[in-house]
Amino acid sequence: MKMAVIGDMDFVTGFMLAGIVDIYEVKSDEEMVKAVEDVLRRKDIGVVAIKPEFLKKLPVALRREIEERVEPTFIAVGATGIVEEIREKIRKAIGVDLWK
Repeated sequence: MKMAVIGDMDFVTGFMLAGIVDIYEVKSDEEMVKAVEDVLRRKDIGVVAIKPEFLKKLPVALRREIEERVEPTFIAVGATGIVEEIREKIRKAIGVDLWK
């Protein structure tokens, strides 16, 4: 599975330097929604790093779909509480709390 990144140029630059090739640089809310929808259609993406502010701006129905899916897993990079979010996503995906 591949990793994708959705964000503005400041956000995606570090991921590009790290070798991530599935980059969605977005400049508007409409582009952001299209990028998320595209990632959700792809079968080869397993993890999506997204700017926390962008995740909050998504329409409610799209956010709900992201929360209910196991793959791809969306991670808000730069947000507080990210460890707990990742822990909960892993528990949901495999049914086991690896931190216990």
